[in-house]
Amino acid sequence: MHGIILAGGSGSRLWPLSRELYPKQLLKLNSQKSLLERTYERLMGMMGIENILAITNTKHISDVRVQLSAYNKNVRVLGEPTFKNTAPAIAIAVKYVLDCQGDDIIVVAPSDNLIKDDIKFRQTIQEAEILAKQGYIVTLGVKPQSAAVGFGYIKINEKLQEGYKVENFKEKPDENLAQEYFKDPSCYWNTGILVFRAEIFMETLKKYANEIYETVQKFDFKKQDDIPYMTFDTFPSISIDYAILEKADNLAMVEMHSKWDDLGSWSAVYNLNQKDEDGNVKIGDIIENKCKNTMFFSSNRLIAGIGLENLIIVETSDAILVCNKDNAQDVKQIFDKLKEEKNDAHKIHTTVYRPWGYYTVLNQGEGYLTKMICVSKKGQLSLQSHNYRSEHWMILSGTARVTLDNKVFMLKAGSSIDIPVKAVHSVANPYDTELKIIEVQKGDMLSEDDIVRYKDIYGRVKAKN
Repeated sequence: MHGIILAGGSGSRLWPLSRELYPKQLLKLNSQKSLLERTYERLMGMMGIENILAITNTKHISDVRVQLSAYNKNVRVLGEPTFKNTAPAIAIAVKYVLDCQGDDIIVVAPSDNLIKDDIKFRQTIQEAEILAKQGYIVTLGVKPQSAAVGFGYIKINEKLQEGYKVENFKEKPDENLAQEYFKDPSCYWNTGILVFRAEIFMETLKKYANEIYETVQKFDFKKQDDIPYMTFDTFPSISIDYAILEKADNLAMVEMHSKWDDLGSWSAVYNLNQKDEDGNVKIGDIIENKCKNTMFFSSNRLIAGIGLENLIIVETSDAILVCNKDNAQDVKQIFDKLKEEKNDAHKIHTTVYRPWGYYTVLNQGEGYLTKMICVSKKGQLSLQSHNYRSEHWMILSGTARVTLDNKVFMLKAGSSIDIPVKAVHSVANPYDTELKIIEVQKGDMLSEDDIVRYKDIYGRVKAKN
């Protein structure tokens, strides 16, 4: 059995906590581990770690590899050069398995699902595997909790050895149809988790989405893992639900035995968290009076609320979201509007966490950007260079071991150093106290894209063949 983890979404409905460059699957929303890490652990209970493959956007590939390298230093991660939705992503990953492993059973697992009981989840997958071996594409279903329009709906009919034959699949119906499905005892929500044989998937893809099938045949993963942009960009942008599940005649469903939730919106986060006697969820520094059924989420500052009801309030260092719980699905429209207006608030936080610590953007303008960098004890930035910017570092606290063009400098608080354009450099914190640095960048390109990495203790430099 092989596992494919879908880890390329932007998490737009969980803005402002989730951003394009640090989406929800990388966040630790309800535990000490991210949704991505929990998904990987869940699959580890059913298959060897060498059989688990993650596919994500190239923007996230370093973060995904860092999180998963804690489980497997040789973790396999494919990078999509651009976002084309789930059908091309799954097709690429299945082709990879066929090229490198053969016609095996595959479990496709979105990385944004919250599953409570891993043992019952494995039991569900074992039942789905029986049907997959018979030639079915198997989806895992759960009983709907409401007439939500954000889910796919599965209508079952014939009882099979395990599970049911699917009579009809409808992705994101309108409100009237969702109400009909909700009242129908033979209808289920689609979890997005699929189980199938690799060759059966490809045959079904050829039958119902031939354009994707023909394009994916151009990739040969026996020769290379890279996904060329020019070829990948010819894929249509379509979800697996519309491309195959609404059309296929070999679709079956197994009911999920474990409690399942889709952390797709702030209303879902509200539903999952513990509430006080007035139905309020309070995360962070919160003071409220006479509020009911309201969610408060504070990342940095105190939130005070009086007489509020049925609201979602989310605070981060650079944005505040206030919306009615009934409109939680519409947060994506704000995300899309910010993206359309080229407002970076959709893309990245002012505070960005890295495996070595974090940095906070303090100020930026035409040709300059100022950060406060905090390096955790024993943390170390990669050995790198920049083609378009110079940097000036001033040590605020701690002691920095700076490598600059093969020379090593030990700099204490109050010291500073210049990093010229294209100079090869790194900074490490060899001590047990935090290291804090003010960094001033100057240049024509002031983004994380202007980083050329040579060495990295966190595995963010891809090994050369």
